[in-house]
Amino acid sequence: MMIRVNQLVKQYGGRTVLDVPSWQVAPGEIVGLVGSNGAGKTTFLRLVLDLIQPDGGEVLIDGNAVSESGGWKGFTGSYLDDRFLIGFLTAEEFLDFIRTIYGMSRSEAETALVAYRSFLPENGSARYLQELSTGNAKKVGITAALFFEPRLVILDEPFANLDPPSQIRLKQLLRQMHGRSGTTMLISSHDLGHVTELCNRITLIDHGRVVSDAPTTPDSLKELEQYFSY
Repeated sequence: MMIRVNQLVKQYGGRTVLDVPSWQVAPGEIVGLVGSNGAGKTTFLRLVLDLIQPDGGEVLIDGNAVSESGGWKGFTGSYLDDRFLIGFLTAEEFLDFIRTIYGMSRSEAETALVAYRSFLPENGSARYLQELSTGNAKKVGITAALFFEPRLVILDEPFANLDPPSQIRLKQLLRQMHGRSGTTMLISSHDLGHVTELCNRITLIDHGRVVSDAPTTPDSLKELEQYFSY
């Protein structure tokens, strides 16, 4: 399995905010993570990326515990929020920094970024990231997570704060990446329409627990809307 979770527990102030006994993602799956605010989605992603420590259990990527081996970082692209950015760099400087981390030459990066130019903010190359709007800064962060063709992509609310053309373009970019290399993707989003359209499996988290985990079907959107309407 690409990602495997065993007895994963996270607590804050003695209160359990996440309790996932078992969960996994196979290579090549595109899994949507949905749930209400405070359900535990972002906490879950932060545990998968070893950004916070669990109070119990473990997360494994390619069979290795994320807290014990850093090998998975070399093939994982992720963007959760603007803390993944460096505000005093321009978009071009930040993307150049990212390409050095993943060992790409400038020519390789320039070629890879061609597909993302229509997604990146216009006239953003001369402005610091901290000066960009939330949506435009997010475009840079998402591009940084994708352009080096990672084997695993993890995104939190990637469609939020993006205008409709950018949302459509992002879905195209993710589909194209998956079509080229079968990239495994874990995408958390409140946008049920985008998730059911893009993902081939949906995991629903409520009050820190997985309450549903099933392949996407033509009825998935309706079923999710019914669940959240109560």
